[in-house]
Amino acid sequence: MSDESLGGVITTESGAGSPLACWARLNARVVDWGQMRDCWFEVDRVPELLERVERDDVADAWKELGWRLVLEHDLVSPASFAALPRLVRLAPRSAEARTLAGEILGRAAGHHGCDDLLADCAGALAELREVLDRHLRSRPADYLGSFRALLAAEEEYHWAAVLGDFKDDFYALACPHCGVEITIAIGDYGRYSAIRDWDLGDVERRDLRPVTAESLTGTGRWMHETAVRDGQEVLARGIAHLFGDAECPGCASVFNIAEQYSADNRPVMR
Repeated sequence: MSDESLGGVITTESGAGSPLACWARLNARVVDWGQMRDCWFEVDRVPELLERVERDDVADAWKELGWRLVLEHDLVSPASFAALPRLVRLAPRSAEARTLAGEILGRAAGHHGCDDLLADCAGALAELREVLDRHLRSRPADYLGSFRALLAAEEEYHWAAVLGDFKDDFYALACPHCGVEITIAIGDYGRYSAIRDWDLGDVERRDLRPVTAESLTGTGRWMHETAVRDGQEVLARGIAHLFGDAECPGCASVFNIAEQYSADNRPVMR
């Protein structure tokens, strides 16, 4: 099927004639970059930098793109979402593009005032999810970062923000029954719930109760199955604990860790 408006033949394969590549070229033409301020309130540098990284994989250009599209304190800008389709086009061959796209999406639930721009990226996000899933299947060195980017693309923003490698992970939450502040530890040093004492450390430790693979549902099941599929044993074991149960050291009640953490931290979607 040809489409003269996109200047080429539409194919289902990755490359210059693919739907994504054609769509990215169209996006480059129709985006009014003069209206797309970046995190430093400038409008000219992001399109220039995108052209540079599309032409050559330039480290300093990627670095500048990073701090123009994602600012500290979870801030993003119109240019951040306008750049997403072009970042997705680069994502199959660029770790920097995958990481930056994931960082932008990780902030998509914030009050950025760019909901219309994000909605326009629906096609890019669908393609990014496929790109990231294929990349994870290759068991890459940047597995965790790409896994977190996929979580963000799936709108699991709270997990994208905090999921670690389960070597030294801590999750703070409140007991849903008595309200006491609890630390959930999942790592090489132990897997437990505890009360944090600033002088003594974690006290009144209680072992976590991991969920079985057969009992997982929803997001937890998908996360666990993906990690198992890709041979990420430590990640899969950590997810089983994260989506399992904990005992409150204060009142001895038992609750689901992921449900409580999500209740405390899942962003309210507009």
